[in-house]
Amino acid sequence: MEKKVTPNAISIIRSNPAPNPNGDIPELVVQVLDLKIKSTKNSSRYIFTANDGNLKLKGILPVNVESEVLSGNIQNLGLVRILDYSLNDIPYMPEKYLAVFKCEAVSPSIEVEVTSEADPDETRIAKRPKLETEPDVKSEGTGLAWKPKQEGAKEESTGGNLLNPKQEIVSKPAAQMVEEKHTNEGPAARLAMTRRVHSLVSLNLYQVHWMIKVRVTNKGGMRTYKNARGEGCVFNVELTDQDGTQIQATMFNEAAKKFYSKLEMGKVYYISKGTLKMANKQFNTIQHDYEIILNEYAEVEEAMNEESFIPETKFNFVPFDMLSSYVNGKDLVDIVGVVQSVSQTLSIRRKIDNEIIPKRDITVVDDTKNTVVVSLWNDLATGIGQELLDVADESPIVAIKTLKVGDFQGVSLSAISKSLILVNPNITEANKLRDWFDSEGKGASVKPVGYGVPSSVRGGMNSMYSDRTLISHIISDPFMGEDKPVYQNIRVFVRFIKPDQSMWYRACKTCNKKVTDVLGSGFWCEWCQKSDKSCPLRYSMVMNVTDASGEAWVSTFNEEAKSIIGCSADELHQLKLQVNEFTMKPYLQANSFNSIWYQPCVAPFWQDHDQYVMKLKQATWVQYLLRVSVAIQEYNGERKQRMIVKAVAPLEYTAESQHLLEEISKGQV
Repeated sequence: MEKKVTPNAISIIRSNPAPNPNGDIPELVVQVLDLKIKSTKNSSRYIFTANDGNLKLKGILPVNVESEVLSGNIQNLGLVRILDYSLNDIPYMPEKYLAVFKCEAVSPSIEVEVTSEADPDETRIAKRPKLETEPDVKSEGTGLAWKPKQEGAKEESTGGNLLNPKQEIVSKPAAQMVEEKHTNEGPAARLAMTRRVHSLVSLNLYQVHWMIKVRVTNKGGMRTYKNARGEGCVFNVELTDQDGTQIQATMFNEAAKKFYSKLEMGKVYYISKGTLKMANKQFNTIQHDYEIILNEYAEVEEAMNEESFIPETKFNFVPFDMLSSYVNGKDLVDIVGVVQSVSQTLSIRRKIDNEIIPKRDITVVDDTKNTVVVSLWNDLATGIGQELLDVADESPIVAIKTLKVGDFQGVSLSAISKSLILVNPNITEANKLRDWFDSEGKGASVKPVGYGVPSSVRGGMNSMYSDRTLISHIISDPFMGEDKPVYQNIRVFVRFIKPDQSMWYRACKTCNKKVTDVLGSGFWCEWCQKSDKSCPLRYSMVMNVTDASGEAWVSTFNEEAKSIIGCSADELHQLKLQVNEFTMKPYLQANSFNSIWYQPCVAPFWQDHDQYVMKLKQATWVQYLLRVSVAIQEYNGERKQRMIVKAVAPLEYTAESQHLLEEISKGQV
C-alpha cells in the first residue's frame, strides 16, 4: 500500500467536527506523532498528535487499538486512516480534542515527520492544490446542507488520494431541514436524524456532547439512603446498545423520581446530556470503564417501533457445581435451573431500619445434579415468586441474572435490587436444560451444592485447606480487623468450654432475636412485635482453642456450636437441669486453667453421671478447621480483638495429609 497522507486532513476534520457515520466520510489519512499511553485507575487509553503536514491536532485512539499498537501496526511516525471521529471541547482547555472511534493502520513508521516543505518523493505524500475559496459558513441557523459543485467543475489531482468535487455550504435552519425531510416522523426519529448516535464502546471522558441509543435490559428498584448530607433516593438501570455493549446509568433524587417511571424494561431510548465518570466497581458489576450519571436536565426520549433493535438481556451462566468458588466474593453470578420447590412468603425484620420485608425461597436444580436455594426479597418475593409458586408443579425453568453468593448452609444465592428473573425463557441454555430434565433429570439423584466437601464453606476464593494461618499470627497483630473484619482459617483443638457460662438464649422463631419472658403470656419478641408460647434456645458461647503457636478465646453461635458440642442447645439445657448442684460446686470453685480438666489422663472429680459436664468434656481436645472473623471492638473504654467462628469443618485426614505433602514440597513445613 502506498504511504500517503490526506492533505489538509485536519482542516477537513475541523470543518466537520461530528460527521454522520451513516453518510460519506472523506478519506482521512494522518500521521501519528507523540504516541503514548495514558493510564487511569481502571483503564488505559492511547493519546497521540494527528499530523497532515500542515496542521497538527491532539487526539485519543479507540479503546480496542491496544492490540494494533502492541503488534507494531500502529506506531510513532506511522500512518492511520480515520473512519469515525468526533471533535470535542475539553473543559479548561484552549483547543478541541480529536476523539477517534474507529481507525485502521495504513503504514508503520515512515521514519520522518511529514511536513509541507518535505520532498514528495521522499515522503510520498499526496498533495492537493490549494482551494481557491474556503467554504463560507453563515452564522444564521444551525443546519448545514452540502451541494455539489456546478457542472463543468474540473477535478484536480497530483497523484494523491482523489477528493470529492468541491462543495458549497448553504446555510439553512435545522428546523427547516427537518421539516422538509422528516415531516411525518415522530420526535424520537427527528432526534435521531439531527443528532449523531454514539456507540457505548466509543464513550470516554473527553466527550462533552453525546447521544446513545440503548435498550433498558435491567432496572433496579428505587432505594433510599442517608448520609451526612441528608436523605435521598437512587436507582440505576443497565443499558445495552446494538453491539451488545452494556453500561450502567445511575440517577439520584430529583432525577430518580423523574425517570423511574419513564425508563421501562425492554424499551429503547435516545439518551443525551448525561455525565460520564469512571465506574465504581464496588457498586457496578458491568464490565465497562465508565458509568453514566443522569441529572434532572438529562434528555431521555423513547424510540418508537424498535422492537427488533438491540439484543435482549445477555446472561453469563455459572454451573451449580462451580458456585462454591464465588462464595462471599464480590462477583455476582447468573444461573439457569429447573424449579424444584417454592416456599411460602416469610416476613423478615431488617436490622438496619427495623422494617419488615417479605422473603421467599426457591430451590432449583441444573444438569450438574446439584441444587441450590435462591432467596427472593420484596417485590420479587411477592410478585414473580407467587407466580412460580402457582406453576411449581410444572417444573418451570428460570434464568436469573445478578445474584449474590453466600455461605448459608454451604452455598446459597440471594437476589438483590437489580436481579432479573425470566420464566421459561426462549434461550439455548434453557432449551437444553428442559431436554435434560425431561429425559433424565426428573428421576436423577441430586444433592445440595457443596454437600460432603470439607471446603464448602469458603471466604472469598480460598478454602480452609489452601489458605490457613496460626493463632499467633492473629493475636500478635493488634491492628488486625481495625477498619473492617478480617477472615482467617485456623486448625485448632478445642481446649476448654466453661460450663458455668451463659451458653444460650431464648430466640424468636422468625428472626432468631432474643425474646423476653412474660409471666403467664409466653415470650415477647420486640423485633417482630409478637408473642409466642414457646421459643427454642440458641447457642451463644465462648470457648478456648489452641494450636502449636498459642491459644485464644473465640465466640461461637448456634450452628457452629451445634457442630462442636454435638447436640442442640435445648438438649444440652435438659442435661444441665439434671446436674446435681452439690456435685458441680467443687468444679466451679476450681474454675481455672490449673484444673485437671486439661489433664485427660487424670480422673475427674465430678461424678460420671453428670451428663452435662461430660458432654462438654467430650467436645474438647477434638481438632477442627475454623474460619473466624477478626475485628476490633471497644468495651468499657478498652479496645479488644474479638474472634467469631463463622464456619466449622471436621478435620479430614486424607485431605489434611494431601495438604501437608503440598506444603512439604513447597518447603514450608
